[in-house]
Amino acid sequence: MGLVLGIYLRGVGLFQIPGGMAALRWGARPVALAGLCVMGAFGALSALSPDWQILAAARFATGAGAAFFFAPGLSLVASYYPHEQRAPIIGLYNGGFSLGGAIGLFGGALLGTVIGWQWTLGAGGLVLLGVAGFGAWILPLEPVRQVVGTFTEIQRAAARVLRSRSLWAISLALAGLWASMYIIAQYFVQYGAEVHPDWGIGITAAIAALVVVAAFPGGVAGGWLAKGSRRHRFLLILCTATIGVVIATIPFLPLYAVAALFIYVGFADGVAVAVLYFIPTYMPDTGGEHLVLGIASLNTIQVFVGSALAIAFGYLAEYGSYALAWIFAGAITIGFLPLLFYAYLGTAHHAHLDATAPRA
Repeated sequence: MGLVLGIYLRGVGLFQIPGGMAALRWGARPVALAGLCVMGAFGALSALSPDWQILAAARFATGAGAAFFFAPGLSLVASYYPHEQRAPIIGLYNGGFSLGGAIGLFGGALLGTVIGWQWTLGAGGLVLLGVAGFGAWILPLEPVRQVVGTFTEIQRAAARVLRSRSLWAISLALAGLWASMYIIAQYFVQYGAEVHPDWGIGITAAIAALVVVAAFPGGVAGGWLAKGSRRHRFLLILCTATIGVVIATIPFLPLYAVAALFIYVGFADGVAVAVLYFIPTYMPDTGGEHLVLGIASLNTIQVFVGSALAIAFGYLAEYGSYALAWIFAGAITIGFLPLLFYAYLGTAHHAHLDATAPRA
């Protein structure tokens, strides 16, 4: 299970920047739709896997499709709106992932008990192919954009974005938060089963799902807060630091307190992620036509660093204790935050050239 999931994440991480480069060359709309098609096709093929090695290969390709969808999809959505209206839209876009995750968690588990995990994966892939077709029909064409020329020019643009100190700073500053949310999703049910078997698997899974469900309204609220406030750094620090404190106290809390605080954790995570993904739309190094590369690079850094931290959590839980592992998760959530002060964020309230505007 760990290998299959890890290989999926490698597909997500390795293809983020190639997905952004492809969007610059051919446009965000066709690349995002192609990513959905790849996800759907290999999701459906996952149902036919005869062994775990074939399943892992299918999940790697599914992760690659996800990489080609996320950053181009966000860039496409952002291109439909003026800069000053983008924050709530980006918050809604990110919140949609949480809503889909909640549907997948409950619906997938329920369907899996009836028809088995293979056909549940297959059904999910087929539904996603249908969604891709619907998107191709309903999504407007992109506004007129600056055409980026040769592959060499796109490589140079990607290299400039990757050299951005501010991009690395905000990506690494929130890598601990990314890792902690991943840890809750993957380990909390197992933690409950091993340390608190009296809670019951159903209750433990429902509590973990609270984080996913609460992140949807958090994403929407985060978009509006990002639009109405200039203090984006403060919002990120406030949400992330309080999440870290809650995570560090998990092993010392009763069931009802964990359930209540997980609602806050999900909401605050939704706010933080919405603000995080809004920042590259106006940050000097990643604004304009480079937005898709900025988002792709941010995701790549967080996936690779965050997944390594999650592996460290697993080792601590296995060879130390879950109490030590949860304290570690809270510490890394907070410990990376000072890197935010190494980022020059500019301000969303100053005039910026839009991605659709002519450039000198």
